[in-house]
Amino acid sequence: MAELSTLARPYAKAAFAHAQQASDLNGWSQALATAAVVSQNEKVGELLDNPQLTSEVRAEKFLSVCGDFNPSQQNFIKLLAENHRLPLLPEISELFEDLKAQAEATLEVEVISARPLSDEQSQRLTQALSKKFAREVHLHSAVDENLLGGAIIRAGDTVIDGTVRGRLAKLAEAMNS
Repeated sequence: MAELSTLARPYAKAAFAHAQQASDLNGWSQALATAAVVSQNEKVGELLDNPQLTSEVRAEKFLSVCGDFNPSQQNFIKLLAENHRLPLLPEISELFEDLKAQAEATLEVEVISARPLSDEQSQRLTQALSKKFAREVHLHSAVDENLLGGAIIRAGDTVIDGTVRGRLAKLAEAMNS
């Protein structure tokens, strides 16, 4: 996994820099998301793995499936095809979204709780997390009935385990040390 992100990072940074310069972050975000989905299609995967096709033909066929891309986005896809990097598109798209979120000072937060959060709880949690991370927080909540109580919060690379099970594990660890 680390190898894929290492290979994809320069492409994501280049796409982001160009999109930012062109003031088209949302357009590039949509284009990369579309291309990522297309690249994961089984039949497209066979096309990309076909050694008999040149990189130009691969890029043209790939773009014909993707639909309307502007000339810069088409050149980006052609560059990826030329360097045999089209299979990296899901990772490139993900890294692009991370860069976009940093630039826009937003953070996607997933909250998994034992019971559904009330509107008030969601609002208070959003405010607290916005203050903690100094970013605008977009909260997505889910319910896991296997949790005894509390919640797990995932914000980027940060995981906050506030579940009963997590607290008991910390208590047991503290008692054993």
